[in-house]
Amino acid sequence: MHSVVQRQSNSVGATGNVMTSGPESAVDSTTELPVHGAGMSTGENTKYAAKTLIIGGIAGCTAKTVVAPLDRVKILFQTHNARFVKYAGTHFGLFRAGAAIYGEYGVRGLFQGHSMQLARIFPYAAIKFMSYEQLKMRLDRHFSDKHLRNFLAGSLCGVISVGASYPLDMIRVRMAYITPASGVPAERVRTVARMIYREPAYRFGLFNFFRGFPLSLMGIVPYGGVSFLSHEYITALARTRFAHIAAMPAAEQAAKQGRRRKQRELRAWAELVSGGVSGVFAQTASYPFELVRRRMQIAGAHDPSRKASAMKVIREVWSTSGVRGFFVGLTIGYVKVVPMFAVSFYTYEKLKMLFDLE
Repeated sequence: MHSVVQRQSNSVGATGNVMTSGPESAVDSTTELPVHGAGMSTGENTKYAAKTLIIGGIAGCTAKTVVAPLDRVKILFQTHNARFVKYAGTHFGLFRAGAAIYGEYGVRGLFQGHSMQLARIFPYAAIKFMSYEQLKMRLDRHFSDKHLRNFLAGSLCGVISVGASYPLDMIRVRMAYITPASGVPAERVRTVARMIYREPAYRFGLFNFFRGFPLSLMGIVPYGGVSFLSHEYITALARTRFAHIAAMPAAEQAAKQGRRRKQRELRAWAELVSGGVSGVFAQTASYPFELVRRRMQIAGAHDPSRKASAMKVIREVWSTSGVRGFFVGLTIGYVKVVPMFAVSFYTYEKLKMLFDLE
C-alpha cells in the first residue's frame, strides 16, 4: 500500500505541475499553482523583481540581435524608403532587399542602428518582463479570471516599458531609415539625436522624440496583452493536454531536490513554438498601429518642419493603398516576429529555470 501512495505522490497533476512525494510538497492536481509572490516577503519580492529585470533585458537583447537584419528591412518597407520600396510586395522581396543592403554596405548595413536598438531594448525588455510578473501578482488579488489578468498585466507592462524607452526607439528608427550614399559612413547616434532635437516641427525640441507616442500606447495595449495572454495559454496547454510530447519527464524534474520552481518544464521546441505563435497573434492585432507610428516617426526626415498627425497619415495610407496599405510589410513582420518572440520567451524561461524562479 505504501508503494502505491508513493507512486501516486510522484505523479504529475492535471495542471502539468510536478507533485513531489511527501505531505508538505504535494500539489493538488485539480488546482493551478498560485501566482509567484504569494507568501513572499518584501525583501524576497525585491530580489525576485531585480532578477527578472536583468534576465528580461538579456532575453530581449538576445532576441533582437537574432532578427536585427529583418528589422532593418521591415522599417525600410514600412516607411516607403525611396530606394527599397520597389522590393516591397514582390516575390522574395525581403531577401532581395537584404541582399541589396549587404551588397552596398556589407554586414554593417544590415545591423545599422542596432547599437541604438540594444540600448533601447535592454531597458524596454527588462521593464516589460519585470513589471509583467509584478502586475500579474497584484492583479491576481482582484481578478479571478486568469486570462483577463494576463491580458491586463501584459497591456500595462507594455505601456510602462514603451513610455520608458520611446525616445531611444525614435533615434533607432531614424538610424535604420537613413540610407547614405555608398561609401559614406552611417550617421552617429549623437548626430541623429541632434538632428531630431533641432527639427522645428515642435516648439520644444524634446517633443520631437515623441512623434507617434500616443499611437504607440494605443498599439501596445493589444500587442502586449495578446502576446502574454496567448503565451500563457499555449504553454498551459503544453503542460497539460500535450504534456506527453511537449513537457520534460516528470521523474527528471522531481529528482531536483530543494528547488522552488514547481511548474512543469517544457521541451525546447515547445517553448520556442509557444513564443513564436504568440508573436503572430500579437503582431496581427497591433500592426496597423505600428505602421502609422513608423510613418510619423520618419516624417521629420523628409520635412523637418512637418507635423504628421495620426489622422493625416491614416488618410494618406488609405487614399494610396486602402486597407492593404495598413498591412504593408506584415509578411516580413511575421518572419521577424516569430523568431524574435520564440527566442525572447525561450531565453527568459530558461534563465528563470537557471535561477530557480517560479
